[in-house]
Amino acid sequence: MRIKTTSLMEVSIEGKADHISFLKRQKGFAKEKTMTRKTILKAFCLIMMILLCCSCTGPDDNGNYPYEPDTPAPDPHEGVFISDWGMMTFNGDGESITITVGPELAELFELPQGEYSGKYVFLSGDLPPHGSFPIRYDVAHELQLDLEVNGKAYSKVFDVGIAAEDGSSGTVGVDIVTPERIPLLFRDDDLFFDVIFTKE
Repeated sequence: MRIKTTSLMEVSIEGKADHISFLKRQKGFAKEKTMTRKTILKAFCLIMMILLCCSCTGPDDNGNYPYEPDTPAPDPHEGVFISDWGMMTFNGDGESITITVGPELAELFELPQGEYSGKYVFLSGDLPPHGSFPIRYDVAHELQLDLEVNGKAYSKVFDVGIAAEDGSSGTVGVDIVTPERIPLLFRDDDLFFDVIFTKE
């Protein structure tokens, strides 16, 4: 009968091998955990970038933007436009205006009577979530006046439109403002009325 003897050195080497194998497994497990954390961090960064890009998009990405005809824009207003309550004078540059306000118009505009100069712009009307856009006047729903009144800035937006004969409604939209006509639409209690400025 033969007895196999194992030296202390062999046991020690086998023990070291088991220990090294154990350490390698632990290191691999730690590496897997680190890779998982890195993957999660990368995914989080990617999602944040996508959200940031989505929040920086322009107003037309949601389809809620002003109607623009595919025809050439009309020339800016030029000359004198008169109504029973006042007068607007345009120099043809598409932004400068002088307005003469009579007593009735002064009440509607919440201004003293007189003559005022400043800037004007036609607007699309409110298009949530972005508000009003400057737009060509033949499809405009609003007119904004920015005037200087007794040394102070005055800015107000008016609806453009034509009131029904019975005052029950107002018509706004395409071709309400023309090169010869600028109708402002107001509402008094439940009735609509308009003040139409016509080219002289």
